[in-house]
Amino acid sequence: MAWDHCGKAIPEAALRQLFLDARTYNGWLDKPVPDECLRDIVDLMKMAPTSANCQPVRILFLKSKEARERLRPHLMETNVDKTMSAPVTAILGHDLEFYERLPRYFPHTDAKSWFEGNAPLIEETAFRNGTLQAGYFLIAARALGLDCGPMSGFDADGVNREFFAGTSTRVNFLCNIGFGDPESLFERSPRPAFEEIAGIL
Repeated sequence: MAWDHCGKAIPEAALRQLFLDARTYNGWLDKPVPDECLRDIVDLMKMAPTSANCQPVRILFLKSKEARERLRPHLMETNVDKTMSAPVTAILGHDLEFYERLPRYFPHTDAKSWFEGNAPLIEETAFRNGTLQAGYFLIAARALGLDCGPMSGFDADGVNREFFAGTSTRVNFLCNIGFGDPESLFERSPRPAFEEIAGIL
């Protein structure tokens, strides 16, 4: 398939690593993920755009057995084994006080004042842009050679109490990361045709 209709596309091998061959893994090889790699994911992810450079995403990487045991009671049963066996589980959240940092992140105007006292705008902006950054997180991890297993299926209130008590951060979703075991894959599910989900006006 040609991918150069829009301009100079990245090589097909890269497209395959990011999208076409990438899968959601349910099992993991016994191979550790270095802390430096986690820092690299964040350093890539943070360069992608957010509105007013608000950067609301907050991430906790659970690597130790003790940290993942704290998560266990809040997981749906079907997500327990794959999470406990993953080298790393990322809790991806968003900070509802992101606007406090806007004087540093968006210094050319008083963007902080757009949000102060406007709870609906704060919540919408934090959730939308935090979700956007979580998507960038998946792409960054895949680009660096890792596999991902993003998950719903957990008690969000429980995770917030366990990991974010006393803070303004709220969990969005979880993502196991590491080196996926091909034996854990299901057949790839169908994807919709362009006309089913998109239109051109």
